[in-house]
Amino acid sequence: MQSIRSVLFTAVAITITLAAFVFTASLALALTGIATVVAIGSAIAARLNLKPARATARPTSGAAPREMRIWNDGRGTIIDL
Repeated sequence: MQSIRSVLFTAVAITITLAAFVFTASLALALTGIATVVAIGSAIAARLNLKPARATARPTSGAAPREMRIWNDGRGTIIDL
């Protein structure tokens, strides 16, 4: 009777351990999937952000050449005289 009880307790302990392992593995897999989706979404969002484009304007008349800097920072055009 004692050996049957110890065999049953051992089987129950192994079953609980395996169930905990499967639960932990599935939870880790789910968290990895969520992190992957968030990382891919962040990469796509960063790609869609517009970057400021720098443009320079040169005087067309015979005046002394002075560099005028014009650029767009995404919120509006900036002209540096």
